[in-house]
Amino acid sequence: MTENNKHILFGTAYYDEYQPTPNLDRDIQLIRDANMNVIRVGEGSWSHWEPEDGKFSLDWLQPVLDKAHENGIDVIIGVPTFAIPQWLVRKYPEVALHNENGSVHNFGSREEHSLSHPVFRFYAERVIRKIVERYANHPAVIGWQLHNEPGLFLNYSHDVFEGFKDYLRNKYESIEYLNKEWGLVYWSHELSTWDDLWKPEGNAQPQYDIEWRRYQASLTDELLKWQRELIKSIAPKDQFITVNIALGRDAFDEGVSGQHLDVASSDPYFHMQNGMRMPDPDVPKPAWFVGGPEQIALQGDRTYAVKQKPYYVAETDGGPIGGAADNFPGFHGQWRQAAWQFISRGAEMIEYWQWQQLHFGTETYWGSIIPHDRKPGRVYREISALGKELKDAGSEVTGLKPDHDITIMYSVKSRWGLSYEPYTAENATADPHHTRNAAAFDHMLSAFYKGAFISGRQVNLIHDSQVVKNDDGTFLQDPSDFAKDNPVLLVAGIYIASDELLEWLREYVKNGGHLILGPRSTYADDLSRARMETKPSDMNDLAKASYQEFSNLRQDIPAVETNEMKLRKGSAATEWIDCLENNGATVLAKSNDPHFSQFPLVTTSKSDNGEVTIVGTVPNAQLAASIFDYVLPDEKWVAGHATVSHSSAVNATGERLHFMFNWNWNETTVDLPVQCILLGESKPVRTIKLGSWDVVVLKEDKS
Repeated sequence: MTENNKHILFGTAYYDEYQPTPNLDRDIQLIRDANMNVIRVGEGSWSHWEPEDGKFSLDWLQPVLDKAHENGIDVIIGVPTFAIPQWLVRKYPEVALHNENGSVHNFGSREEHSLSHPVFRFYAERVIRKIVERYANHPAVIGWQLHNEPGLFLNYSHDVFEGFKDYLRNKYESIEYLNKEWGLVYWSHELSTWDDLWKPEGNAQPQYDIEWRRYQASLTDELLKWQRELIKSIAPKDQFITVNIALGRDAFDEGVSGQHLDVASSDPYFHMQNGMRMPDPDVPKPAWFVGGPEQIALQGDRTYAVKQKPYYVAETDGGPIGGAADNFPGFHGQWRQAAWQFISRGAEMIEYWQWQQLHFGTETYWGSIIPHDRKPGRVYREISALGKELKDAGSEVTGLKPDHDITIMYSVKSRWGLSYEPYTAENATADPHHTRNAAAFDHMLSAFYKGAFISGRQVNLIHDSQVVKNDDGTFLQDPSDFAKDNPVLLVAGIYIASDELLEWLREYVKNGGHLILGPRSTYADDLSRARMETKPSDMNDLAKASYQEFSNLRQDIPAVETNEMKLRKGSAATEWIDCLENNGATVLAKSNDPHFSQFPLVTTSKSDNGEVTIVGTVPNAQLAASIFDYVLPDEKWVAGHATVSHSSAVNATGERLHFMFNWNWNETTVDLPVQCILLGESKPVRTIKLGSWDVVVLKEDKS
């Protein structure tokens, strides 16, 4: 679907079945008038498709599809397997999900069921088949969405635990080998039989945990593969398969499951109002959805990385996101900013959750385009204007390949590893000896990403599983070719690194790449066992620096400038420090701390044709930006503009587009480093004015 798009798909999740009284004709008219061209339907309503076991009600969607088609609106149908009907739970209680305490996940929310249980699979296949057979040939249908935000819960059900034992038995083949690999002599955990394996609810052993998470992700992966194959066996070949990924789900590996999708989609939600402010976003902590303009860009880059191709935004802020006590609808211009930020990073669909604010149910106060009174208001006007802008832009903003200055490696297995053995507690009151922190890896990634963002550098993300194949160690990317296309590679928080990945990183440096190694990288092997090499593992000879000790930091430590690297005001080390010993590297930054001053914060060393820079701390945004200033000194687009960011990409016809954002109330003027043309106009410009919460889209002038 993304290969030949002539326009951005722009639309909303639309659920006629949720309406308290009929409103279809008026809704579709308003959707069309808002310059929308796509809706997503059907995925939350299994009980509506099948109100009783074996009694199907399939015709209710027909008027929606017919009316959409009459108005030139495409439709994506979601299969309803994430929310099962009560009759299934009542008749088959064994399908219930169990939580980490061994208790049944009671019915009343969603995903209360074991997705691998054969009873669920039987009924899920039946309802999917009925829906696809009924609507696959409707002219409005362009694609299918699998499940919904897969991987929400780790599944502790009996059938899953028994399957986990089979998984281990097939992988390790003997109890003796597993005992040795997991080090189970510690605390007398050695197994005599596979049935000695303790349940995950009581586990405190990291090798168990990393395999448990791999197995959980494999179940989600298998679910998506099974649903894809079922739909593809019925639907026309030109209809695409996607799934709306909620990035960071516990039981989902986004770097692996993308293979089952024709196009990746995600549900990036974010704080609006001053949560989008730059340089100092007002973001409450903790929050399940992201804050800060750099996080909007990061969510886009992560979705692009799923397949390294253009992607869809399946859900995003229609109105205030959060709930009855959390209402912060966007300022004027913020919906437009977010949409263009996603598009600049490769999005080819922007779809809002949802069209009509619910009058009942769990998400009654989850904001939408149309409020409770069903009358179009300010949000509708903002989104309608954006729809017109996207319609006018047409194919000029499709097929985008985002530019990048820096490549950052993402690792789901390292996210799992650092979740279990984090370098920082989840909150100040947690016991750090026993804490788990699901956000640890992404927190590390964000520290570096924000530095790149505020310094005007663009990022491409690549998964470790897209570089080296996990099961056999095959190089999926040639290190030499990769170094040519990605001259700067940041590896930070890649805690779990296989021998093959270490070899690949060495070859990357030897072939001219500049490798930036951040904290907690290459420390453990594929089973989350601490490596025996001096750290960073297999890299200290190239880096000419190493460490044995490390320490948490209770307070930030100001960084001190050297003659080698200028520091931005306020640069500091935070949370963690690797106690680096310099063995011939150049020191780029240090501190004046009475103890930690003996350990450089940042070092670099040229090696063979490449270079290895070690960042021995979690940098704040200013220190991270300073490092990128040093590595890539020629940034010109946002220099001197603390509220402005820049993205660029090449479209399907080879034209380079530039996107300039002002994330603030203060208007500003920016001098452009190259001559450009405002999109849709013909007069060249070298200076632009950005209003408050504004975006300007430019085409590089080649004349």
